Amino acid sequence: MPIAWYFDFVSMFSWLQWPAVRELAQEREVVLRPILFGGLLKQMGQRGPAEIPRKREFTYRYALWRARRANVPLKFPPTHPFNPLPALRLCVAAGSTPEAVGAIFEWIWVHGRAADTPETIQPLATSLGVGDVSAALSAPDVKAALQANFEQAMRDQVYGVPTLAIGNELFWGADAHAFAMDYLAHPELFDDSEMARLGNLPVGLSRS
Repeated sequence: MPIAWYFDFVSMFSWLQWPAVRELAQEREVVLRPILFGGLLKQMGQRGPAEIPRKREFTYRYALWRARRANVPLKFPPTHPFNPLPALRLCVAAGSTPEAVGAIFEWIWVHGRAADTPETIQPLATSLGVGDVSAALSAPDVKAALQANFEQAMRDQVYGVPTLAIGNELFWGADAHAFAMDYLAHPELFDDSEMARLGNLPVGLSRS
């Protein structure tokens, strides 16, 4: 089954899942698809966790707690949320390789550095072989490739990041990684009667 990972560098939970995705990519072909999480939220008419008072504080503390429990380094950048477009476009310009993805994540979430302007990520871009970062980030093909990732996410009905798309199934969130791996190992997982029933469970009440 084809596997794709949708993520945004603004998402600390994407960073928390990245080590497991990187390991998976060493065993299977995984397409790494950076997308703009804010665009996803706008498309669905929703606010992100960091845009909701109190939920923002909880989300940040929960992410740090999870990182410490998993022995994964995590240091927040100077501001959050931040504009992730420069980092996303740099990733595309560098080929969206595991090396580029890992380096950008570490720049932001291990070292706590800003990545919201071409100037702040110039040293990172240079290390990835991108000399003129401003030109790379404004290149039409880079913008088009990032937009294509987003359009594919819309076709796949992605509703959050990080998301592992395995065949036609979506596994949202770093904490769903074990669930995704179980499905990958056992594609018949959703075939039993109760799993199948949940796929077509009637809606009893709708607020819309």
